[in-house]
Amino acid sequence: MVPAGCSLRLPLRPVMMRSQDERNASAARTTFPPPQPDGLAPALVRNIRALQERRNAAEREASLQDRVAETITRFTGSMAFVALHVVLFGFWTLVNTGLLPILPKWDASFVILGTSASVEAIFLSTFVLISQNRMAAAADKRADLDLHIGLLAEHEVTKLVAMVSAITDRMGIETRADPEVGELSQDVAPDAVLDEIERNGQA
Repeated sequence: MVPAGCSLRLPLRPVMMRSQDERNASAARTTFPPPQPDGLAPALVRNIRALQERRNAAEREASLQDRVAETITRFTGSMAFVALHVVLFGFWTLVNTGLLPILPKWDASFVILGTSASVEAIFLSTFVLISQNRMAAAADKRADLDLHIGLLAEHEVTKLVAMVSAITDRMGIETRADPEVGELSQDVAPDAVLDEIERNGQA
């Protein structure tokens, strides 16, 4: 009961504090990072698919000798190839040294084994060189692609620098980069850069 003539005074500060807290919470919620898309970006997926299709096309267009060399090189670089040689050479050594007398000796001096290993090494090195030549050609193509993309990006950045410089000149804005704008707004000459690299390499 409240006596007559008296007014009921409620504490307003806690209410105001709660209202301020709610505003702070609402402001904090607006700073949450935006939702990320599931998986990779569409442009990245498209580029990966294009590169994979190009690689598959190159494998289909490979010659017979390239496919044979690639298959042999892939097998010789596996642990199965190592295990096969351990078993074969171990059996050869045990039998021809008399430690495993289940068969008569056929290479007591190990001349046949040494000759066979030498011939095998010659052929395997040839297959490896064929595979390396093919990989080098693919690497050269990727390097050319990287160079063209880099030159295109440099040209686009140069145009952007020129446009931003024109905007700042129109608005009368001076920056610390003004002395370098003239150089940055010019395209890079790849042949001149290569000549300079060669001169520095020969020095």
